[in-house]
Amino acid sequence: MSSSSSSKRIVSVPLLALAIQLLFIHSVLSQSQNNAFLYHKCSDIEGNFTSTSPYESNINSLLRLLSYRVPSTGFASSSAGNGPDNVNGLALCRGDASSSDCRSCLATAIPELRQRCPTNKAGIIWYDNCLVKYSSTKFFGKIDFENRFYLYNVNNVTDPASFNTQTKALLTELTMKATAGDNEKLFATGEKNLEKNKLYGLVQCTRDLRSESCKACLDGIIGEIPNCCDGKEGGRVVGGSCNFRYEIYPFVKIA
Repeated sequence: MSSSSSSKRIVSVPLLALAIQLLFIHSVLSQSQNNAFLYHKCSDIEGNFTSTSPYESNINSLLRLLSYRVPSTGFASSSAGNGPDNVNGLALCRGDASSSDCRSCLATAIPELRQRCPTNKAGIIWYDNCLVKYSSTKFFGKIDFENRFYLYNVNNVTDPASFNTQTKALLTELTMKATAGDNEKLFATGEKNLEKNKLYGLVQCTRDLRSESCKACLDGIIGEIPNCCDGKEGGRVVGGSCNFRYEIYPFVKIA
């Protein structure tokens, strides 16, 4: 987003009827930052493990496996260990990221996640080019409602109502494209002509979801546009299962 933006962490609030806590974030993301750190979360709900325990060994084994598998396809999920020491995890790279960019992002994200969540049984980290997540619970195939945050450009458009409508229309169109039966990557990008410029968009889901769950996830976060980025020149809702981004400048390869 615009390099003139400023970063600020805002208090989380309930997500309407779902009663899910979201974190609002003002972000400084320069257009030149291709692998910017976005956010991380260490879960306290699942408890902690002790250093050198079997759980820690399984986390390390799992993350090594993901770092090896993911760059060739852009996504992988796996588990390690049994019983109370079982760890489940996934890693996802942005759909337009090259294998080398994917590998580089994971090489940064994985040790950073371990450093930031040293003894937590669950943690998640997002960079611009990748997502890494692990947990003691088997979350595969389920929409992650717990981990979600907003990013937006501080610059405002001149006609918020019209712009919001156009943004929702583009992202809804991309959702249909991403969840079409032949789209195994659950990823889509596109653009839309506006009166004075163009609008660019991206949607993506983690590939453990079925297409109908991906659509439900994306429909849900697209519905958050009035809360996250009302009338903003750029914005994102980023979650543990799906995300979208839109900008008035090209930030992604248009497929």
